[in-house]
Amino acid sequence: MSPLRAAALFLLGVVLLFPNKLAAQEQLSLQDAIRIGLQNNYDIQIATRQEAIAENNVTRGNAGFLPNVDARGGRTFSENNSRQSFQTGPDRTRNGASSNNINGSINLNWTIFDGMGMFINYERLKALEKSGILFTRETVQNTLAAISDNYFEVVRQSQKMQAIEDAIAISQARVDIAQAQYEVGVSAKVEILRAQVDFNTDRSELLVQQEALQNAKINLNQLLSRDPDIDFVVTDSIVVDPNLSYKNTDAGMLANNPLLERLKINREIANLDIKAVRASRFPVIGVVGAYNFNRSENEPLNEFSPLFNQNRGYNYGLSVSLPIFNGLNINRMAQNARINLESANLEYQRQQNLLDASLARAYSQYSNRLQLLQLEETNLKLAQENAAIALERYRLGLLTAIELREAQRNQLVAENRLIDIQFQAKAAETELKRISSTLLQDSN
Repeated sequence: MSPLRAAALFLLGVVLLFPNKLAAQEQLSLQDAIRIGLQNNYDIQIATRQEAIAENNVTRGNAGFLPNVDARGGRTFSENNSRQSFQTGPDRTRNGASSNNINGSINLNWTIFDGMGMFINYERLKALEKSGILFTRETVQNTLAAISDNYFEVVRQSQKMQAIEDAIAISQARVDIAQAQYEVGVSAKVEILRAQVDFNTDRSELLVQQEALQNAKINLNQLLSRDPDIDFVVTDSIVVDPNLSYKNTDAGMLANNPLLERLKINREIANLDIKAVRASRFPVIGVVGAYNFNRSENEPLNEFSPLFNQNRGYNYGLSVSLPIFNGLNINRMAQNARINLESANLEYQRQQNLLDASLARAYSQYSNRLQLLQLEETNLKLAQENAAIALERYRLGLLTAIELREAQRNQLVAENRLIDIQFQAKAAETELKRISSTLLQDSN
């Protein structure tokens, strides 16, 4: 049986055994995966909602610019028993004296000066809004990088499975040749058995590789926030961009990296906190006003008790409060604010150092894998040619089974090595673009 016929029978068997599964497979491109991930990914959805909260908080009322107006009202009923004794005259007793009281008020409190604290608070809210936007952008970029890596991991495992299937085709051809040689009496049965053992070994590797491919698909489905059992076929291959420059990516990282931008904003917020503590040392001046209404109806306890009483009116004025001594808490808060600023500066420097190191490592791997790609592509062509020649020589009886098996395994190793290097180069390229904040632009 020829290798092509064996492969055709193998595919026919798969179609007959798993027709429903093959029909359910979708064609998934990288752009489709990115689109689904941006719509469904839980991390992105949470980040966008946090961003919406930060945006909603940026109001002058939340910063303290606007007045507070409260309305209060109530109605009470009471029933009293009283007993009164006088120095002259008889005692008086009154049981079941009821009263009815209605009261209401509208109160105004408006801070018109607090040491510029309200302006500082408003700037702080706007800074938090910017930080929320940057956090969403950072989450999107990290998710895009993860989707790209997981997508190409599926491509990688698919290509490895294809390489094993190619090796199985050679093993099947070897079994057919050994069987034919045994039937014409030019080979011993042990050659058939040895060829069958190697054929089964390759099939076992295929089963293990099928598991690795399925796990890679499950991981991608999880990242896309969809059913892990959805089956699909990837349509994109691993294509590495060979034109990335370390100098350009480094400049882009410093200018656009959302994490560094957020840490810059954290420094601004720490500075605003220091100013807010300083503002708390100033007096707070406010406008106060109220309109009050009170009405009561009473059954008299004595001849001096009013039967009806009603008051209404308004008051207004200024209020001033000045902190004189509060247990040195303002000094403590000022010291903590300065420490927080120092911590924010250190965190920015630490993260910048980490990103510089990550960028250098990614670019080193990227440039190294580009060189290895050329070498391994040439090496694979040689291994494939060597395996084809070895199979033909084995067919003619000019090569031993061990030598054929060695040529076959060399081809498989060369294919796997090239696939791994392609994936590593693509992962390094993705990391470079993520750090330099160009990944989102490329995805758009």
